[in-house]
Amino acid sequence: MGIRMENRIGELRRQRKMTQEELALATGVTRQTIISLEGGRYNPSILLAHKIAQVFDSRIEEVFIFEEDEA
Repeated sequence: MGIRMENRIGELRRQRKMTQEELALATGVTRQTIISLEGGRYNPSILLAHKIAQVFDSRIEEVFIFEEDEA
């Protein structure tokens, strides 16, 4: 049994009419990092997850969804 993490970064970013570049600048990372996060190819550090949640005025748990794998 493992833990899988999904995120709502793209959804929240689009709701706020924010570009990937704007989110990258607001969090101190590259646009490529935001692309990788949105695509689920990269898991952020807790510090970056916190910064992203702050930009969206949300809690980490509202941006990142943790689910246990059944298998």
